[in-house]
Parts: sequence; C-alpha cells; structure tokens
Amino acid sequence: MTTTKQSTWSATLRTTLLMATLSGLLVAIGYLVSGGNPSTTFMFLLIAVGMNFFSYFFSDKIALKMSGAQEMQESENPEYFQMVRELCQRAEIPMPRLYVIPQDQPNAFATGRNYNHSAVAVTAGITRLLSTDELRGVVSHELAHIKHRDILIQSVASTIGAAITYIAYMLMWFGGDDNSPLSLVASLAMVLLAPLAAGIIQMSVSRQREYAADAGGAAICGNPESLASALLRLEQGADNIPMKGHVSEASEPLYIVKPFKAKGLAGLFSTHPPIEERVKRLRQMRPSL
Repeated sequence: MTTTKQSTWSATLRTTLLMATLSGLLVAIGYLVSGGNPSTTFMFLLIAVGMNFFSYFFSDKIALKMSGAQEMQESENPEYFQMVRELCQRAEIPMPRLYVIPQDQPNAFATGRNYNHSAVAVTAGITRLLSTDELRGVVSHELAHIKHRDILIQSVASTIGAAITYIAYMLMWFGGDDNSPLSLVASLAMVLLAPLAAGIIQMSVSRQREYAADAGGAAICGNPESLASALLRLEQGADNIPMKGHVSEASEPLYIVKPFKAKGLAGLFSTHPPIEERVKRLRQMRPSL
C-alpha cells in the first residue's frame, strides 16, 4: 500500500469513527431526554444521519460562513496568490480557494473535504502582523492539513460539535417530558455533559493533528523557524485582540492558534497543544530550503 493510499485510508477511518461517535452522542441525547421513547430516539438517529451527510458535503461552507470569510480574487493580492501557488507546488497539491476573514485578530484555518474541495482562510490581521516568511510558514501549516487529508475531520468536528451543543441547550427549554423526573434529570445532565463530551472528542482528534501539520508545514516552506516565530506572534495577538462579532466557538479547532481565551476548566480540554511545545518541536527540526 502506497503512502498516499495509507494516508487516504487513515483519514477515511478517522472521519468515519468521528462521525459514528458524535452520532452516537446525539442519539443518546434523544434517548435520555425522551425517557427511552423509541420514536424520539429514531428521530434523533435520522437527524444524526442527515447531519453526517450534510457535514460531509457542506461543512467547509459552514465553517467559512461561521467565520465571515470572503473569497479573495487574485487581482486583489497577486503576490499572496503567487506565494500560495509556489507552496502548493512544493506540497504537490492543487491550489485551494483563498479567503480573507475581516477580523483584526491574526489567525488562519483550512477547510474542505479533499484536495479538490479545499480552502485556506486568513484574517486581515495576520497579513498586517507577520513578515512574508512567517506568513509562508502559516500558509504551509494549513496546506499540510490539506495534504494530510485531515481538514474534513476538523470541519465535521466543528459542525457536529456545534449542533450537539445547540440541540442540548434547545432541549433544556423545549424538550423532554415535564411530568417525568427522570426525563428532567436526564435533560439537565445532557445539557451539561453533551457539549463537554463533544469538546473532548474534538480535543482528542485535534492535538496530534496540529503537531503533524506543524512538521508538515515546516517541510513545505523549508524553514521551521519562520513557522515557530509566527506561532509565538499569533498567540500573543490572539490573546490581545479578541474575535469580533458572532464567531462560533465551535470553530476553534479549525484555527492555527486558539482564537478564544479559555474559561475556567475549559483550558483542560483545549483543542490545541501548548504553543511552547509546538515551538520547541519546530526548533528541533533542520531547515530544508
């Protein structure tokens, strides 16, 4: 089995397991809040199947919509397009669609379901903060996500995770059998535990993927130090410049650095590994220019 086929099979398996796990969590919500009612449970199963289908084909559009990203035209920034085109040649992948997010916070993400349906989005703030070499490092990191075929996992985790959280809170107010104490307790438990479980699942599939994308990005741009320097500046920028507007926190796993400050115990379940460890690993790599 070739390396490409192994990568494709691995990505397919991980995506299938993620979809099955999150679907099971969604069905469990329906079962508990309905007091085990078969009709309601089956309805939630259908919802889960529909969400998986929808996420596979439309999660990239949802992610871009959630961030407020706007597609860029080459005439707007030909130098940036040329840089991305050169990096894609080094990575041996097709050119993705390029987007800009109208946010001052410096950040970026990749989304899509495969090589031929992919996009890279950067915030307006990142282009003002980073040097050209640092921006090359960031874009290379995102291209590595595409090359590793794990952008679908990011998008599905964000989309279904957001849906689970939304449904759990909706059920607290509108769902369940008010005459059943067990149903009430189950509803409250699911409101508290379902978003937490979805977050843990996202964390479990995210951290190692970020390390791999850092290593892959360093190999693509040929300069690990440029990506390490960019990560340090991006984290500082994200800490000092909050995301504006109604950007969903469920999109956090997509970004190269955490776009939202951790609140309370949420820091224990971060979808991103510590920047210090990421920088340490990058600085142990040799340049390959």
